[in-house]
Amino acid sequence: MKKKKVVIIGAGPAGLTMAYEMLKNKGNEEYDVTILEETNEIGGISKTVKYNNNRMDIGEHRFFSKDERVMKFWEELMPLQGKNSFDDEKLGREKPLVKGGPNPETEDNVMLIRQRVSRIYYLKKFFDYPISMKLETFKNMGFLRTVKAGFSYLKSIFFKKEENSLENFYINRFGKVLYSMFFEKYTEKLWGRHPSEISADWGAQRVKGISIRAVIKDMFHKTFGNKKAENTETSLIEQFWYPKYGPGHLWETLAKKVIENGAELKKGYCVKKINFENGKIVSVDCEIDGKIEKIKGDIFVSTMPMNDLVEGFTGIEVPNQIKEIAQGLPFRDFITVGLLVDKLNLENKTNIKTLGNIVPDCWIYVQEPDVKMCRIQIFNNWSPYLVQDVENKVWIGLEYTCKEGDMYWNMTDEEFIDFAINELVSMNIIKKEQVEDAHREKIKKAYPAYFDTYKDIDKLIEYINKIDNLYCIGRNGQHRYNNMDHSMVTAIEAAKNIRNEIKNKENIWNVNTDKEYHEEKK
Repeated sequence: MKKKKVVIIGAGPAGLTMAYEMLKNKGNEEYDVTILEETNEIGGISKTVKYNNNRMDIGEHRFFSKDERVMKFWEELMPLQGKNSFDDEKLGREKPLVKGGPNPETEDNVMLIRQRVSRIYYLKKFFDYPISMKLETFKNMGFLRTVKAGFSYLKSIFFKKEENSLENFYINRFGKVLYSMFFEKYTEKLWGRHPSEISADWGAQRVKGISIRAVIKDMFHKTFGNKKAENTETSLIEQFWYPKYGPGHLWETLAKKVIENGAELKKGYCVKKINFENGKIVSVDCEIDGKIEKIKGDIFVSTMPMNDLVEGFTGIEVPNQIKEIAQGLPFRDFITVGLLVDKLNLENKTNIKTLGNIVPDCWIYVQEPDVKMCRIQIFNNWSPYLVQDVENKVWIGLEYTCKEGDMYWNMTDEEFIDFAINELVSMNIIKKEQVEDAHREKIKKAYPAYFDTYKDIDKLIEYINKIDNLYCIGRNGQHRYNNMDHSMVTAIEAAKNIRNEIKNKENIWNVNTDKEYHEEKK
C-alpha cells in the first residue's frame, strides 16, 4: 500500500509530538513524515539556549499536566530521577524522591522533581503568587490597603460585572483593589494594551481557576491534608518535573527518536507558500539558503502562525474577510536577557533551603510599575545543571515583551542589556558591578494575543477547518495561548483523527477550553 505523505510545519512541542504519534506502532509502514523547521534549532519557544557553558530556558517551562497521556509521554522519554540529585545532596536531603530510576549525577536523560516557588515583587517586597491569605501578605500591603481590598472583594461577590473584558474577569475574582495592585499595570506592560481592551478569553484560558475563593480552598486542603493534584489548580501545584538540562534537552531527545522512527527533519526550511489544487493542499514552497524547494504531501499539519499560513495560500480564492481576520491577529514578541552575577541583593527569609542560600523562587513577577521588566527567572532553582558554577554564581533571566520593530526590539544587544541591568539596579536586586556576563535572545511572535481581530477568530477557524487535509495544532497554529501539554494534546488528537479518518476537527480545537484546567505564565 502506498504510504501517505505527512508534512509537518514546525519542530516545536506540537510538531514533534505529531511526528511521534504518526510513526509509533509501526506507523512508518503507513506514513512518510517530513518535518519542516524554519530555524536550525529544535523546540520552538521551548528550546534551551546554551551560552558560555550556562543554559537559558526561554520563558520557563514547568512539566506538569492533568492529562495522563502527556505525563506518561514525558516519563517514557525521560524517566524520573531515582537517587538524590546534586542539590538534594548539598542540602542534606538524603531520601530519594522516587524509588528506582536514573541518577542525574551519572545520566543525562533524566527528569528532575522540582519545588515550585514563585512570588510577586511589589513595593520592593515579596508577595506570594497567587496571593495568599496570611499575615505576611496583609503586613506587606498595610492596614489601609488590606481593609480596602477586603471590602472591594466582598463587593465583587455580590455585584458581578459582565465578563466582556479581561479587566472585568479579574475584578470578578479579586475585587477592584487587588486587581489594580496586582493585575492592571502588569497586564498592560505584558501585552501593551489595557486589560479593558483584551478579551476575557485570555483569562478563561490562563487563569480561569484562580480566585480568592480558590486560594482559600487550597489553604484548607493543605491544613487538613487533603491536597490532591487532581483537585488543585495548576498555579497552586507545589512540585513539577523538569529536564536535567532544560526543556530543549527533552525536545532534542524526542527529535532524535522521531528520526529513528523514520521521520525526515529538514532544518532551515521556511515555508513561504501553501499550494492548493481542487480545494486541497498539494505542496508547500520552502525557502532554503535563498533557493525555493517544493515539498509535496497528502496531509499537512501546521504549527506556523495563522496569519502567515493564510497569507501563503495560493491556488485558492481566500475571502477578503478571512484575509483581514488572519492579518489582524496580534502577537507579542519576547526578549530575554541572561545575566551571570556573583549574588543577588535579596535575602532568603523563607524556610526553604537553597544552594548558596539564594531566594528559592523559580521566577519572580515584577509588579513594580516604573520598570518594563515582567519577570525574573532564577535558573539555579530550575535545575542546578543549567549553571556551570552553581555553588558560587547566580544565573538569571530577565523577561520582556515588546512589538517587533519598536524601540526595545531595535536596541543593540549592548544597549538592551545595559537597560535591563539598570532596571534591576533600580529595584535594589543587584549592583552593576556584580554582573559578570550577559546574553540577549529575541523571539518573534512568542505569545498570541487576544485583541484586535481575535474577536472574529471563530470565522477563520471555520474556514480553515473546511480544508480536509490541513490540521492546525500548537500555540501559534491555533493562535491560542496554550502550554506545552496543551500543544502536545492538539497533536495527539490530530493524529488520532488522521489515523481513524475522522473529518470533524472539533476535538483538536477543544483542547484547553474546559473550565477546570489552567496554568499561569506570561
